[in-house]
Amino acid sequence: MSPTLWLRDGRALAALAVPLALTQLAQVALTTTDTVMLGLLGTEELAAGGLALVVFNQCRTMGVGLVTAVGNQVAAADARAERGDGDGADIRDLVRGAMALSTLAGVAGALVMIGIGRALGWLGQDPEVVDAARTMLTALAPGLVPCLWFQAIRQFTVGMRRPRALLRITLASIAVNAGLNWALIHGAWGLPELGAPGIGVATSLVYLLSFAALYVSARRDEALAPLLDLRVWRADRATLRRLTGAGVPIAATYGSEAGFFSVVALMVGAFGTTALAAHTAVNQLVYIVFQIAVGLSHAASIGVSRELALGDRGAARRVARAALACALAVMAVVGIGYAAFPEPVLSPFFEGDVPSIAVSLLLVAAVLQFFDCAQNIGVGLLRGLDDAGGGFRVTLVGYWAIGLPAAWLLAHAAALETTGIWLGLLTGLAATALLLLRRFHRRTAVPGPGAAATEAA
Repeated sequence: MSPTLWLRDGRALAALAVPLALTQLAQVALTTTDTVMLGLLGTEELAAGGLALVVFNQCRTMGVGLVTAVGNQVAAADARAERGDGDGADIRDLVRGAMALSTLAGVAGALVMIGIGRALGWLGQDPEVVDAARTMLTALAPGLVPCLWFQAIRQFTVGMRRPRALLRITLASIAVNAGLNWALIHGAWGLPELGAPGIGVATSLVYLLSFAALYVSARRDEALAPLLDLRVWRADRATLRRLTGAGVPIAATYGSEAGFFSVVALMVGAFGTTALAAHTAVNQLVYIVFQIAVGLSHAASIGVSRELALGDRGAARRVARAALACALAVMAVVGIGYAAFPEPVLSPFFEGDVPSIAVSLLLVAAVLQFFDCAQNIGVGLLRGLDDAGGGFRVTLVGYWAIGLPAAWLLAHAAALETTGIWLGLLTGLAATALLLLRRFHRRTAVPGPGAAATEAA
């Protein structure tokens, strides 16, 4: 590919990927702040809070998946309106449907979180950690509904190509979250002293405030305000079914990955509180870097959809290559930082000395994060092909049939314990990335003899 095409494709990808990735990074700073403050309270609090955040992220991630397709559908409806084939009514109905779907998913997810909190004691975790995690889950559960409301409006603004307010609001929420965390932990500013559960209460409040801020911002936008209709009771049933049909395989894919990480956390917990605390800290670092992959994945997904709509499969492949090249460059820089300065990177998560197991996990993460990024981009590429179901099936194989058995064998049969679990995690993510990209490559091949058979595979 010529340098001119590389530059053009890179600029097109960056135009959407950079603001989305920055927003994702700002958003994950919320949970990072929570994790750091839990670490300051002690190892037990960090382990319990980390366990609760894993469960919360599982439910949140699947809920986000349900409304992720809204952005693509809004963009398509907006394009039709620009051509004169529509008047915005479709977009208003999509917004109503997205809000209805996010409300249902938020309520269901909150109930699931509380139920899981009651079941944690059966999963071999430390009883004191379980009690603290259960309380934290109860505090986090109410925040899931406004969190998904925020995501529904976010997809609307992204589909309309007006996501700039997202970054400002998310950055402001970091400061608000840190202040509320401190106040509710220690009982400052007239607020009750709740200790570690105060972090969960603060997070729920911040999600509600963030949704309100995004709604107000959209109402002040002349292009968005006429289309922003939150009357969920007027949502068209056919639209709701269409959004659910598009969102379920995406939610299942996200849930497959998040569930894989949740089971891994439970496996690590069996090796003790220190191992779980180390896992929580390193996993949070991986999660931070993962937000770059999310931005690249969304941008690549939209790029592939646009190029295929124009009938240019070669351009769709170039979008994929540009996204993967960006991922490799970023992950290489971060990985070098992990290897060169492991203790400074990890020290914010621990009150005293950094455990040696955390350093070992960080070195595994330096390699793992590229495959984690690549598989997320692969999911986005298949979503751009309207093949979310195929992506879900691939993740079932990569995570559960390959990664989880590898993690168990390396931890127990090879006696590598927590490090072995993470090597199994790396194996599952690498297998998933390769399978997803192979499927994308096959489905974007230039048509020729036997193409119909390939498309049916």
